[in-house]
Amino acid sequence: MKFTEQLWNAALPVYEKIQAHPFNEELKTGTLPVETFKFYIYQDSLYLADFAKALAVAGTRSSTSEELLEFLQFAQNAILVERALHESYFAAYHIGFTSGKAPGCFAYTNYLLATSTFESYEVAVAALLPCFWIYKRVGDFIYANQTTPNPYQNWIDAYAGEEFGLAVNKALAICDRLGEQASESTKNRMTEAYLNSSRLEYIFWDSAYRRENWPV
Repeated sequence: MKFTEQLWNAALPVYEKIQAHPFNEELKTGTLPVETFKFYIYQDSLYLADFAKALAVAGTRSSTSEELLEFLQFAQNAILVERALHESYFAAYHIGFTSGKAPGCFAYTNYLLATSTFESYEVAVAALLPCFWIYKRVGDFIYANQTTPNPYQNWIDAYAGEEFGLAVNKALAICDRLGEQASESTKNRMTEAYLNSSRLEYIFWDSAYRRENWPV
C-alpha cells in the first residue's frame, strides 16, 4: 500500500464528514445561500495567499531542484490560477469584505505556515497535501452528483478539472516518495500533520457555513 493511501485511510472519517457537511451538500445541489458562498470565497482568497507562501517555503527545503520547481509551480498556481476564479466571483458577487480572516481560516493558515517553516520537509509536505487531495475528491464527488444547472458550476469545474488533477497527482507522488524513504518516527509525524490539516479543512468549511466571526 502506498504511503498516501495509508494517510487517506487514517483521515477517512474526517473526509467523510467533510463530504457530508451541509456546505458541500448545498453546493452540490446549488442551494447554498449566496451570502455563505461569498463569505467562503473571501476567506479562501485569504487562505490561498498564505497557502502559496507555505508551498514556497516548503519547496526551498526540498532535497532536489525538481521538487523545488514543483512547489514553486504549486505556489504560482495558487496565486494565479485559483485566484483568477476568485476574482471572477469577487466581480460577479460584488465582494469587498475587509473583515480579515475568520478564526477557521486564521487557524489553518497559521498551522501551515508554522509547519512549513519549523517542521521537516517531509512533515511540511504531508501537512500541505490535504488542500490538494481533499479538494480534488470533494470536487469530483460534487461534479458527479450535482444538480444542474448549478450557480456554482465554475467552482465545481475548477476542482474537478484535469489541470487541478495533474497538480494533485504530482503532490501525491512527492509525498509517496518521501514516505517510502522516511523513518517510522517521521512517518508518524507526517501522518499527524496530514490529520491535523484534514481536520482544519473541515473547520474551514464549517467556519464558512456558519459565517464565523471572532466572538470577542
